[in-house]
Amino acid sequence: MSVLKILQYPNQRLRIIAQPINKITKEIKKLAYNMLDTMYINEGIGLAAIQVDIPLQIIVVSKDYIKKEHLILINPKIISKKGNISIQEGCLSIPEYRAFIPRSNYIKVKALNLFGKKIEIEAHEMLSICIQHEIDHLKGKLFIDYLSLLKQERIKKKIKKINKKTKFFTKDTN
Repeated sequence: MSVLKILQYPNQRLRIIAQPINKITKEIKKLAYNMLDTMYINEGIGLAAIQVDIPLQIIVVSKDYIKKEHLILINPKIISKKGNISIQEGCLSIPEYRAFIPRSNYIKVKALNLFGKKIEIEAHEMLSICIQHEIDHLKGKLFIDYLSLLKQERIKKKIKKINKKTKFFTKDTN
């Protein structure tokens, strides 16, 4: 499989709303496995196709952070939720920044699996948070959108500063 390039904030393509998948093809299956490779190599616990510049409704999520068990959800939709939970979230598209984000502690999600079968899953705590985070990506929403405008501006400035340093140190000196 292949490791895909992850879009980095403030790239505006992260704001695109992903389109539903109507047919699960070989290309969709390959994308899902490439997304898993990308997620694991980058030590993530979730990844949405939009983060790898593919505006389709597919997410991959690590179910068990030790054994590398995972979920592949196509066209996921939250159909019920309850309770409250908040942890410090991070994102592969916004490295080096974490924030406490309010989420539902329990969710029930309907989706298609990689074989086109309709499934419903229930998720609690960390898995629930991760799925909600990735579904937000499909809607063009980032976890930092839950923060105050002041905090969002600070993050943007910090990331621009990091990007400038990175460009400076990676310039070709030949």
